[in-house]
Amino acid sequence: MSKGNSTKITDELYRYMLDHNPPLDAVQRGLVARTYAKFPEVAGMQSAEEQGPLLAFLVRLTGARLIVEVGTFTGFSALSMAQALPADGRLIACDVSEEWTAYGREAWEEAGVADRIELRIAPALETLRAMPAEPHIDMAYVDADKESQISYWEELVPRLRPSGLIVTDNTLYHGTVLDESATGSAAGVRAFNDHVAADPRMDSVLLAISDGLTLSRKR
Repeated sequence: MSKGNSTKITDELYRYMLDHNPPLDAVQRGLVARTYAKFPEVAGMQSAEEQGPLLAFLVRLTGARLIVEVGTFTGFSALSMAQALPADGRLIACDVSEEWTAYGREAWEEAGVADRIELRIAPALETLRAMPAEPHIDMAYVDADKESQISYWEELVPRLRPSGLIVTDNTLYHGTVLDESATGSAAGVRAFNDHVAADPRMDSVLLAISDGLTLSRKR
């Protein structure tokens, strides 16, 4: 097996990459900083800095008008996607924490996109199952509890329009996907990756972006 490009991402090269990507705006930057200041022990749940511009790019590329986010945390990814939506676009953000998402609400208001984001505080599976069953979702971003990923997938795929996109974060899960005896979240990600790769309804690619990012397009 040939690994191909073996570029090692050093801190300097990572900074170079960020410097050549669209920069975070003041609201995004402030939200990232507040997240690390207020929740240092769990701030790693925030989508990586380079994923904000990437998600916005994918929203524009797909022409998405309705996005569903499973797992919002403090709202950086929702902010990035909502800013890329047209004025009449909508993002449904699913989370269970009023505390974490309160920071997102503040940032969404500050950025002028709060009217595009509908935050639903409830278990995500309940929210997804309450949505219309027919295909109507343009794009979904999944970054929540890893043991439920297959369940989220199975609720989202039938509701995704043809050529719609699902973006799933943490699909390399710190390298633990290589451990055949993995348990808990790592086992959930392993099972999810196998499930996605075998799903004939979708075309999927797993990319080594941040902690692993899988892009899946409905056939």
